[in-house]
Amino acid sequence: MSVSSAPDADELAAWLRLLATPGVGRDTARRLLAAFGSPQAVLAAGELPCRSVAGVAVGAALAQVPAGLATQVAAVQAWLQGAGANGPARRVMVLGDADYPPLLLHTADPPLLLYLEGRSELLSAPGLGIVGSRRPTPQGRENARAFGAALLRQGWTVVSGLALGIDAAAHEGALQAQAEAAAGADGPGTVAVIGTGIDVAYPLAHKALTRRIAARGLLVSELPLGAPPLAAHFPQRNRLIAGLTRGTLVVEAALRSGSLITARLAAEAGREVFALPGSILSDQSEGCHALIRQGATLVSSVEQVLEDLGPPAAGAGRWPAASTTPADAGAAAGLWPDAPAAAASADESDDPVLRALGHDPASLDALMARCGWPAHSLSAHLLTLELSGQIARLPGGLYQRIQRS
Repeated sequence: MSVSSAPDADELAAWLRLLATPGVGRDTARRLLAAFGSPQAVLAAGELPCRSVAGVAVGAALAQVPAGLATQVAAVQAWLQGAGANGPARRVMVLGDADYPPLLLHTADPPLLLYLEGRSELLSAPGLGIVGSRRPTPQGRENARAFGAALLRQGWTVVSGLALGIDAAAHEGALQAQAEAAAGADGPGTVAVIGTGIDVAYPLAHKALTRRIAARGLLVSELPLGAPPLAAHFPQRNRLIAGLTRGTLVVEAALRSGSLITARLAAEAGREVFALPGSILSDQSEGCHALIRQGATLVSSVEQVLEDLGPPAAGAGRWPAASTTPADAGAAAGLWPDAPAAAASADESDDPVLRALGHDPASLDALMARCGWPAHSLSAHLLTLELSGQIARLPGGLYQRIQRS
């Protein structure tokens, strides 16, 4: 295929027609492109040559203009032109563009066309995927946020899927680190690979987060404009998270979590897979524990991730840490490299309920047995700790300690 910087209007229309043709999936499209060199050449080749590459049905389908193609082309052009003068840049990237990300190109199933909004150069930046449960524990959410912030400050772009829970927390952590660094728009950022059309707000609760990522990072979708959040779209999205990054970190995941698909795809692509261990009592830790048994690297700090990955790139600088409080550096959770763990506050180290709770979820009855406190006194103290942000109440009447970063 010829190498170009971006498709012009005619080439883009040819790409859209090729991919909209019934029977032409990604594998078939790649075979046709390998045979003829470009979408325009495929469409100009005629039915018989295309039949010899892709079969009778596809050859016949390529001879017909797909229904609704003109509307689709117009919608894409309108979306591209809809970026305001001061808004995030919009672009369609195709396989063969000069700046197509090399890591993604060397996967088993590189996407043929990507819709991008924001800083397209982040696609080729050194990246680490952070994924996990849509229903994390409070500690899991805090861990994802802290890892996202710490990795970005070390020069890594944080890639995730914009889902509820762990994904959103990782994006938020990266955005927070960007804002605190105040280093302009040329450092690492966060990339959200979404499972809908790039013009579809999903989940609705993340509309504001989506706008923030587009403004300072990058939104990516392989799906056509208007594509809804169908279940089949998310494994397709997960392979892009795995393919764009040098490694994937799973923070929390149940045994049937889609995050384990991302981890498997990363391993199959020869990328690193990391997993945070958790409580043996939590369903949301079972997936991470399974990954560790299968050979994923157990990590409990960002420093351990960096030991395996090395520096993000030759000559890549770190973003400066914000000159705020020590807690902002993640020292309290031990998540920052080269930072000593913060000492527990006097109140926390002296609190008998926190000592009895430890770091695993526990029920009121279990805490009563450990502390020897009556139910009414223990409940009142637990409420005080919850309101102060030191513990969280979980489903099933359990309580869990929160380690802040």
